[in-house]
Amino acid sequence: MFSVITPLALGWIAGTALQLQQAQLWAGEVYWGLGAAAIAVAFVVVRVSRVLSGAGAQAAVWFALVGVLSGALAFAQAGARASHYAQSALNPALEGRTLHVVGIVINLPQRMEDSARFRFEVESARDSDGALVQLPPQLLLGWYGNRLNGNDDKVQPPPADLRPGDRWQWAVRLKAPHGHINPHGFDYELWLWEQGLQATGYVRNGAKDLPPQWLGSTWAHPVERLRQRVRSAIDARVADRAVAGIVSALLVGDQAAIERADWDVFRATGVAHLMAISGLHITGLAWLAALCVGWLWRRSDVWSPRKPWSLWLPAPIAASACAAAVALAYAVFTGWGVPAQRTVWMLAVVTLLRVYGLRWPWVQVWLSVCAVVLALDPWALMQAGFWLSFVAVGVLFASGSHAPATTLWAAAQRMWREQWLMSVCLAPLTLLLFHQVSVVGLFANLLAVPWVTLVVTPLCLLGLVLPFAWSLAAEALQGLVWVLKACAGVSWAQWSAPAAPLWAGAAALVGMGVWAMRLPMWLRCFGVALVLPVLSWQTPRPAHGMFELVAADMGQGHAVLVRTATHSLLYDTGPRYSAETDAGQRVLVPLLRAWGERLDRIVISHQDSDHSGGAPAVMAMQPQADVLTSIPSEHPLQQLGAMQRCERGQSWTWDGVQFEVLHPSAADYTRNLKPNALSCVLRVTASRLQASSTGDVALHPTHARQYKDRTVSALLAGDIEAAQEQNLLESGQALQADWLLVPHHGSATSSTQAFLDAVQPSVAIVQAGYRNRFGHPRPDVLRRYSDLGVLVVQIPRCGASTWRSEQPNLVQCERNQRQRYWQHVF
Repeated sequence: MFSVITPLALGWIAGTALQLQQAQLWAGEVYWGLGAAAIAVAFVVVRVSRVLSGAGAQAAVWFALVGVLSGALAFAQAGARASHYAQSALNPALEGRTLHVVGIVINLPQRMEDSARFRFEVESARDSDGALVQLPPQLLLGWYGNRLNGNDDKVQPPPADLRPGDRWQWAVRLKAPHGHINPHGFDYELWLWEQGLQATGYVRNGAKDLPPQWLGSTWAHPVERLRQRVRSAIDARVADRAVAGIVSALLVGDQAAIERADWDVFRATGVAHLMAISGLHITGLAWLAALCVGWLWRRSDVWSPRKPWSLWLPAPIAASACAAAVALAYAVFTGWGVPAQRTVWMLAVVTLLRVYGLRWPWVQVWLSVCAVVLALDPWALMQAGFWLSFVAVGVLFASGSHAPATTLWAAAQRMWREQWLMSVCLAPLTLLLFHQVSVVGLFANLLAVPWVTLVVTPLCLLGLVLPFAWSLAAEALQGLVWVLKACAGVSWAQWSAPAAPLWAGAAALVGMGVWAMRLPMWLRCFGVALVLPVLSWQTPRPAHGMFELVAADMGQGHAVLVRTATHSLLYDTGPRYSAETDAGQRVLVPLLRAWGERLDRIVISHQDSDHSGGAPAVMAMQPQADVLTSIPSEHPLQQLGAMQRCERGQSWTWDGVQFEVLHPSAADYTRNLKPNALSCVLRVTASRLQASSTGDVALHPTHARQYKDRTVSALLAGDIEAAQEQNLLESGQALQADWLLVPHHGSATSSTQAFLDAVQPSVAIVQAGYRNRFGHPRPDVLRRYSDLGVLVVQIPRCGASTWRSEQPNLVQCERNQRQRYWQHVF
């Protein structure tokens, strides 16, 4: 009877995965019709199942049909939910307008210096004329203080006691969910979609704005209010902010409280899963609850001799039910993440099996929980945490590690084997998801897992009753963090590998599954062989004499990766977003790691933060790269390492590709020029093409050119303005380029007609932020490019763009390459 569970769960997982590949949603009626048809056919199948479920081929046909129907139903329910959700999207006409909104703070606010970020449930909204407007149910808002508003003393910072459940009225400006789309990068738009957030924005709190007004507290969201009270109590008890953040993350699931430097250490040592609410923590707490309840239940005849509790409910069932209830309560209290969901549903399935006296094979339990999680949250399938969580449990099941240990020595042996299995079997998956793996992870986890699970987490929980226990937990964490920092400090702590294709990743997962099982050694060795493509994969590079340009999508700033056959150069490092993060850490480092890039040179065109903001993270990752820049010697960035001044006349050749610095001249450094005027201008020229190259998916065929027997060039112009463009024209240097990085993000100060006439670009790339406050690119500037027949590619619309010198009419947009229905289209 229960063997039907396997095709049912497999079909549901496959149907969900298929629906998530849709580039555009169908009409909601189509999904409802598909679901109704699947249910109707399933009803017929059930009616005739006794006839078909005989032997052999008939049973196989029946199980296949069950899987198909389950997949169709999963596809339909995910699509119907997505279609319904999309109907409440933000009206584009409301973007950028000041709106007056009343609603309730619904989650634990994230504090950042004098700013805060939180979710807001809308109750009513009006425009500046007082007319009612319709907004999405939930918003992600930022409330920024003086530091992010130009140190304006008239800006009202967020109150220190901004609490969930409080009702507020304020003026806000909103925009549609928009994130950066880069190769192998984090999909922020998917994350917002999964969280139910259909607009982001900020509270207007300047001198000319309606001041934010607190309208009172409500009883809404009591769990979030409790979480904040606990976090505040931890902050009051633990003086060290960094350690207090870790305690908060372990107790209330506030991962944002952990500082970036500590996250870097945890990732380098492979213990990041321990510093958030994981299945290990919840399972441990549930096990403790089951142990206590089971002990009390079996001895109920002592205080209830006439009616022992075991007579109406067996002790094992009572213990399992209590464990599931405790796990559910703790998971909800800590934010209900995917690992918590997996643990809760796993315990719920085990409890139900015990109630009904059933014993399912581990595969059916594992697949059933996967299907349940995806039925509740289909988009969890796209999360790295989903794969890490379920694959880890699957490995333990397959290896037989779920059997209980009877002695302390057996428990120690089991722990060693489990950590060895996790380190080895999850390494390929970690490489696929994050493109790096911790070499010291085995040792670090052998130390951290028992320490965090048996010492730190119990102390954190005890602090709910005895607050001084949080101080003890902090001291225990300080010692652990010291050891982890020492492990992360060794040069070989991490190993990186380029991102492998999907087929190689699938082969690696199968191989590790085979290796984890108790199978003959020759078969396990075959499983190891399936992992080799992931470990040895190299990202394809341009041919000799050719080059490739990748303009990253990272907001209002410049960052272009130039790749030749064996060399790489990064032009600018993108903006700084806040004191905690920048484009280097968020975008460029993951991109360079995913492609296995080893930079030979970094060019930082000038000192403005939208061009140099990511330099610390990039230079820390690529210490071997030399740096060309116009940044003055007294600037703080000069402390990062040796830098050479860029000057006109500098040139070099890599793999048959010529690089020339056209600006600034040596004399420009002696003049009192602003940073934009000193931007390093770089021209890259490929060898002559031998055949026409028009590309196969050109974005606009009218821009095609014939490139037979001529050079192909690119011009990276930084933030030069009209005066510097005229200076370049008068210098007599070759300026013609097929690919142009639009100067100063399309500002009205640049892209003069004479300069464009001299460059004659076919493709112009605008790296600017979506709805940036400067209005870049300016319409009159775009009109000049359009009049010349230039294809203008705006990075917010395109995502990261890729251009190759051998196909100069083809620009590949990352948004087109990985288009999905949840992505922002405008």
